[in-house]
Amino acid sequence: MDRPDLGRLQQKLGYRFEDPSLLKTALTHSSYANENKKQGSVSNERLEFLGDSVLGMAVAAMIYGSRPFLSEGRMTRLRAELVCEKNLAGFARALELGQYLLLGHGEEKGGGRERPSILADAVEAVIAAVYLDSGLEKVITLITKYMAPEAARFDAINTDYKTALQEMIQEKPGQTLSYHTTDERGPDHMKDFTVEVRLNTVFLGGGTGGSKKEAEQAAARSALSALSKNKRY
Repeated sequence: MDRPDLGRLQQKLGYRFEDPSLLKTALTHSSYANENKKQGSVSNERLEFLGDSVLGMAVAAMIYGSRPFLSEGRMTRLRAELVCEKNLAGFARALELGQYLLLGHGEEKGGGRERPSILADAVEAVIAAVYLDSGLEKVITLITKYMAPEAARFDAINTDYKTALQEMIQEKPGQTLSYHTTDERGPDHMKDFTVEVRLNTVFLGGGTGGSKKEAEQAAARSALSALSKNKRY
């Protein structure tokens, strides 16, 4: 199979390499390199090694900068979710990376272009190539573009905003959070609740939901956003 023009891949990445040979190496699987040693082919294994660490650093920087309310434990969980093989393979499929890979005959026949482990390794190699070509900031920009939606889905499923707010407040002693239901509307089977959260007696945020629990979570999320943006705490 002839590999498509790498210019198309760079357009998908939103990044054009100063040294295109880095990208070519990042897309060269060891099976192809082993079959083409006489032509001087080099596999992406060394780039993959570097990319594993670079990716972890870039994702950590993205999480740290975009989610100031998350504890260390929650940041660690989110980073692990984003850099797992399944998510990286999904990243590769979004780029249609498989069609650009150079594979040996055995891997080609065995479906290597769709193998999650190969795709995930190729993503790490490409990340390393971008890092060597332009530095960490470019990598952070790239992974934020593709991983921000996945991070948001993780937030929606896993983030307990009340606990996150409590952890932030506990950094200073003598502070008390309280939640107050300020409004209930609708029939019993379709009620909407409005809740305010206060620090001591100071209003921090408000939210609504189909239950008091949902409204309290919405209020806590609003408070976290306000505290993070306005540095009120």
